[in-house]
Amino acid sequence: MRTTLGISRAAMVFTAIGALALTGCGDDGGSGKGKPDKSSGGGKGSSSSVLLPKLDGEKLSVAAVWTGAEQANFVKVLKEFENRTGATVTFVPAQDPIVNFLGTKIAGGQPPDVAMIPQVGAIQQAAQKKWAKPVGAEAKAQLAKNYSKVWQDLGAVDGTQYGVYFKAANKSLIWYNAKAFENAGASEPKTWKDFLATAETVSASGVTPVSVGGADGWTLTDWFENIYLSQAGPEKYDQLAQHKIKWTDPSVKDALTTLAQLFGKPSLIAGGADGALQTEFPASVTQTFTGGDQPKAAMVFEGDFVGVNIAQTKAKIGTDAKVFPFPAVGAESPVVTGGDAAVALKDGKGAQALLTWLGSTDAAKIMAEQGGFISPNKALDAAAYPNEVQRTMAKALVAAGDAVRFDMSDQAPQSFGGTPGKGEWKILQDFLKNPKDIAGTQAELESDAAKAYKS
Repeated sequence: MRTTLGISRAAMVFTAIGALALTGCGDDGGSGKGKPDKSSGGGKGSSSSVLLPKLDGEKLSVAAVWTGAEQANFVKVLKEFENRTGATVTFVPAQDPIVNFLGTKIAGGQPPDVAMIPQVGAIQQAAQKKWAKPVGAEAKAQLAKNYSKVWQDLGAVDGTQYGVYFKAANKSLIWYNAKAFENAGASEPKTWKDFLATAETVSASGVTPVSVGGADGWTLTDWFENIYLSQAGPEKYDQLAQHKIKWTDPSVKDALTTLAQLFGKPSLIAGGADGALQTEFPASVTQTFTGGDQPKAAMVFEGDFVGVNIAQTKAKIGTDAKVFPFPAVGAESPVVTGGDAAVALKDGKGAQALLTWLGSTDAAKIMAEQGGFISPNKALDAAAYPNEVQRTMAKALVAAGDAVRFDMSDQAPQSFGGTPGKGEWKILQDFLKNPKDIAGTQAELESDAAKAYKS
C-alpha cells in the first residue's frame, strides 16, 4: 500500500501548532503468554500493557540507521525489553541504503534479528527477497489493539504483515529561531508567498533566513513532496508516488518551479547552494538555534524529529525554538509523514517478542518521554510527550487515522528514492545547484524512476 498523510483533516489540526509554540518477565517458560510485568518502562507504579516471554540468555541484535540522541533514546527502549525478558539486545548501526546494508549482512550469514526499516519500498524489497519473516500472533494483537488500519497496511506486503511501525514523523513543519524573527519583525507565514516574503524580511535584518541540510538528499525530497502535495493535491501525489504519471508531467514542473523560487536565491539559504550541499541535516538544525541573536539561519524545515537536534543546543522548544506548519502552496498546507517499521529477519521467539514489544504502548511511552519522537500508536497517552508542541503534533497524527499518507520517496524503489548519491536524492542536489534547469531535472528524474520501477 502506497500512501502519505492527507492534507485536509490533519492540516486543520496542525494549524494549532504555531499557536501552541507561542504560548518483567513471563513465567511460562517462553510461550509468549507470560504474566504482565508490573514495571512500566515509562514510569513507576503503572501496570504493563504487554505480555512478554522469558528469554533468559538469548542474544538479539537490532539494526537501525539512527545515530546520536535518537539512537541513545531507542537503546533505552531496548534496555527495558532486556529487563522484562532476560534477553541481551545489541544495537547495530546501519547505513543507508539499508537494503544494501542488510543484504551484506545476510550474505555473510549474520543478519540482525530485527531491522528498523525507514522506507515502505524497502519493506517490500525485504519481503520479495524472502529476508523478512511474517509478524507473529502476539505482535499482530498489539497492532490490532494500538494502530489504525493504515499503519498496519503500510507494514504489509500482498496481505502478509511484515512490519510493526514504531516511529512516525510529521515532515511538514518549519522550525524557527524566535529571537531572529522578533528582531526582524517577522511573523509566521501561512502561504508560500508569505513564506518567501518572510524570508526577505529576515534577510533584511542581517540574518540568513533558511537553513537547508542539502548534504542529506532526503531533506530535498521532503521539500519537493510538501510543495507537490499542497500544489498538485493528494490524487496526483498518489499517482506520482506509484509512477502512474511521469516525472515529466506538468505538475512536477510546477512544483520544481515553486521550489526554485527559494533555491534560486542563494542569499536566502545559509551558505548558499554550495554551503547547503555541505551541511548535513543535524547541523542544519543546530546552526539555526545557536549563535545567540545572530544564528547562521532563522528557519529550518523538517519533521517533529528536529526536536532531538534542538535538544543538543541551549534552545528551548516553545520559547526559543518555535514551529509553524509548512506554508500552503495550493489551497491548504500539506502534511506528509514518514516512519520506521520493525521487521524480523530471523525466525524465533526472540525476534517475535521484540516486535510485540515495539508494538506496545509501554515501548512507545519510553521513547515518547525522551522527545523528538512521535508514535503512530493511538493508545499512547499524549501526556507521555515532554511538551505541548510535541503533544499537539502527536494528537494530529493519530487524529488523521486512516487519512494518513506516506513520504513519496520512501514509497519508491530504494534505488530511486532512498540511495545517497543516486536517483532522486542526487538529482535534487543537482537541482539545488542549478534550479534553472527544470526540464533537465524532470528528464533525469523520469529516466531514473523508469529504470527503478521496472527492476
